[in-house]
Amino acid sequence: MGQTFKSLDDAEFNRFFTDFRFTAYRLESLQRYDVSYEKAEFDLFLGGQQRGEFPGIARWIEETVRPARAAGKLLHRVHVVEEPLSDYVRFECAWAYTHTVRAGEDVRLLPVSPGEWPTGLPHHDYWLFDSATLVMMHYGDGGTFEAAEVVDDAERIVQANFWRDMAVGRSIPFPAFAEKYGGSF
Repeated sequence: MGQTFKSLDDAEFNRFFTDFRFTAYRLESLQRYDVSYEKAEFDLFLGGQQRGEFPGIARWIEETVRPARAAGKLLHRVHVVEEPLSDYVRFECAWAYTHTVRAGEDVRLLPVSPGEWPTGLPHHDYWLFDSATLVMMHYGDGGTFEAAEVVDDAERIVQANFWRDMAVGRSIPFPAFAEKYGGSF
């Protein structure tokens, strides 16, 4: 195994998001992520606030999405989501994806029924940079980040590329998914 990062704020981990040359892809599998930079906004969302973009997402857009798009790079993700949507996924759709898509991130969703999972796809998160650098994302109960692990096994990297292609092919672009909900999450 390769390097392990214990913090999402690790400068070396974050260099993956500035140094990739062509593509950065994320598979998201959880129905809730518990990260500190979203807590206050998630609580506001649960309280019925209609605020929208928040500092963590604004930073992601300004530091990652817009520079990548300006350089002709593709930043994309597929989130496997259970329907009915969890409160957290509704929050992500309304307060994050709406804004990141507008800035140029290709966000796609793959809806499933509760307890079901798309055949052939893993039930864990990862980032894949330039189809060659695999970073497994490890989360604990409730979606708490534990570690990001760089994987240097060629077979696992090829498998992650296969999963990416499968997930993208089966998923729905966020704008079409949002239309299904009338833009109201």
